[in-house]
Amino acid sequence: MEAIEKVYQFLDEAQTYYLATVEGDQPRVRPFGTALLYNGRLYIQTGKIKPVSKQIAANPKVEVCAFKDGKWLRVAGELVNDDDRAVKVAMLEKMPSLKAMYSADDDNTQVLYFKNATAVFSSFTEAPETVTF
Repeated sequence: MEAIEKVYQFLDEAQTYYLATVEGDQPRVRPFGTALLYNGRLYIQTGKIKPVSKQIAANPKVEVCAFKDGKWLRVAGELVNDDDRAVKVAMLEKMPSLKAMYSADDDNTQVLYFKNATAVFSSFTEAPETVTF
């Protein structure tokens, strides 16, 4: 399994992960649940009107952390905005509950993919495994 697929599978199975950004010199962390593997890229989704979108625009370096089955995953990288309608549609199809708030054709839906990412799989019983994508 490719590194990016392994990261996506962990995030998808965990269902909730925590996204960390910075606002000035203040860290900001919040729960997220969107993850999509599309055309070889790992995507997340948010709304452009949210503070998290503005934080990412000011500093695209983020980190996510997820926990499941006694293991955790941290992914550090940069998020890149992607305005491709097709990926927005794919995200909304995968996460149909978002359709109540977002549309592929609105001015608010934002999908972003990771670049220059390093992911570390950890647990208390195994040596850490680091992958990049």
